[in-house]
Amino acid sequence: MAVRRAVQINSLSGFCLTKLDVLDGLKEVKICVAYRMPDGREVTTTPLAADNWEGIEPIYETMPGWSETTFGVKERSGLPQAALNYIARIEELTGVPVDIISTGPDRTETMILRDPFDA
Repeated sequence: MAVRRAVQINSLSGFCLTKLDVLDGLKEVKICVAYRMPDGREVTTTPLAADNWEGIEPIYETMPGWSETTFGVKERSGLPQAALNYIARIEELTGVPVDIISTGPDRTETMILRDPFDA
């Protein structure tokens, strides 16, 4: 949800997903899709003021994780299907594509799916 707000505020046409490899081996991955306010309302945008964050509860969507490694993968086609599904869901929730994915700490472990300067 914070990414969706960043997309809206900054008029992003795409973004970079870093550290995908740190999710390797998790049985499930969660994505925050909404927030429950102290009064019980569910909202899909983050509060703007920091003091409005007190008492809100994230609402997560759970997706299957993956046991295969993504570390060092340099092509989208080399990613596990569950990782591709995770990326696709993030793109769906934010409304913009993931342009760059990093799968390790070295700059060579980065795949550029779409040149962000030509977007």
